[in-house]
This record gives sequence, structure tokens and C-alpha cells, in this order.
Amino acid sequence: MVNIRSLDPSASPLDYYGSELRRLREEAQLNQQQLGDIIFCTGSLIGQIENAKKLPTREFSERVDAALMTGGLFTRLVSLVLRSQLPSWFQEYAEMEAKAAYISTYQAQMVYGLLQTEEYARAVIATGLPDKLEELVVARLERQRILERKRPPMVWVIIDEAALHRPVGSPQIMRAQLAHLLSFREERWTRIQVLPFAAGEHASLIGSFNFLRFNKDPDIVYTEDLIAGHMTANSDTVREAALRYAHLQASALSVEDSAELIMRVMEERYGDWAEHEQRGVA
Repeated sequence: MVNIRSLDPSASPLDYYGSELRRLREEAQLNQQQLGDIIFCTGSLIGQIENAKKLPTREFSERVDAALMTGGLFTRLVSLVLRSQLPSWFQEYAEMEAKAAYISTYQAQMVYGLLQTEEYARAVIATGLPDKLEELVVARLERQRILERKRPPMVWVIIDEAALHRPVGSPQIMRAQLAHLLSFREERWTRIQVLPFAAGEHASLIGSFNFLRFNKDPDIVYTEDLIAGHMTANSDTVREAALRYAHLQASALSVEDSAELIMRVMEERYGDWAEHEQRGVA
């Protein structure tokens, strides 16, 4: 059993979640093990979450809400908790991304975060040597929930062909990631284009950028350097970004041709023969 420690609910969303879990569990006159038995987990896990030592999942939160009849409190809180695990410099962008009505992005090196599979995301995030890899992976997957809304944002993604060929993680991970991109062909509000090598020099050789539009607020342009992100609503910058994005769209393959290229790379570069080649011959 985890030792009880005093929590400051205002210290972080995770501390607030833990303190509320403890308070409502005690009001229900349940000990940690009893609550754990009800929601099919250990009492130790309950204690770790109450002491802000472990991150709650969405499934855990839904089960706690049902067990303690909280009216969805923890399901609402877990979004804030998971977002708080993102790097501090990225949290403001994640909040704006969640509010955007239209998201357009050009990605020069990798698949856009909202479209990443769990294993691809894990491999990408691991390159930064983070202290809390799994927490960051969970937080990235939580961001993707905006695509599951009844009214999701319109998302237009241009991916450089280089990102399709760059092996991230393993051939199996890449094959699954490209198959995931192909799954968006049937999604009305998500469109993917590939900027082919044949396009040569183009309007964003300098790198990736995101463009957010809102129903009422000013448009925002987001870029990243090696260690931080930068947002601006400067009208001249926004205008320049919109122009460059229009040129990128014109240079990219159509949505249909992009899907064909993704499928071809998936089969030719990450098919069964590629996996055998990676294993070598005994």
C-alpha cells in the first residue's frame, strides 16, 4: 500500500486529480483496495494516483466516474492532466490546436503528431531522451482525440516524401504508420497530400510549420526550433505563411495520387521482403 502524503491540489492538474480521487473515495467510505476491486485494478495503483505518483488513463477515469458516480468529473479532468505532461513550451500550442476550426501543416521530417500511431510516436519522442517517455506518448495520443469529435477540425496535412522513406522505429512500425495514413482516405475532415521529391525546391525548404484558423480568434502560425516552439498572430507572418502553404498545396500530389504513393512506399520499402532484409541471413 502506498503511504499517504499531503497533496496541494493547486500544485498541478495531477495533484488536483489525486486529491479529488482521495476525497471522493473516502466520502464513499471505500479504502483503496475496495475501490480497486470495483474498477478492476490494484489498491496500490489507486494509491499511486492519489499521491500523484502515477498518471491516470482515460479508461481508469471512466471506471472511477462510474464507480463513484461523479457525473464524469474524472473523465473531464484527465484531459487536463494528460495535457499537463506535455513540455511546458508546447502546452499553449496544444490548447490552441484543440480550439482550432482548421489546422493545416507542412511536415518536412516526420508524420504530423495528430496522425501518428502509438509506436511511431514513441520512437519519435524517444529521440529527445525524455525523462518520462510513456507519459509523453500518452499525452500525444490524447491530443488526437480532437479528430474523434462530432465536429472535428478540418485538418489538411502536407507531408514531404522524405518522411515516408525515413525509417522511424522499425519497418513494422513504419508499415503500420503508413497504413494508418491511408485509413484517413475515408475521413471527410482530414486530407493528406505528399510533396514528392520531384517537386524539387519549394516554398518551405526552411522547414515545417503549422497554420491554425479559428471561428472567431485571429489565425496563428506555429514553428519549432531545436528546443522550443513559437506561435505568432502577426498579420504579416500569417499572410506569408498562407501564401507559402498555397504554393505547397499546388506543388504536392493530389490527395488520390498521394495515397497511391504512400501505398507504394509501404509495400516496396516496408513490405515483407524489407523485414527479411533487416533480419539478415543466418
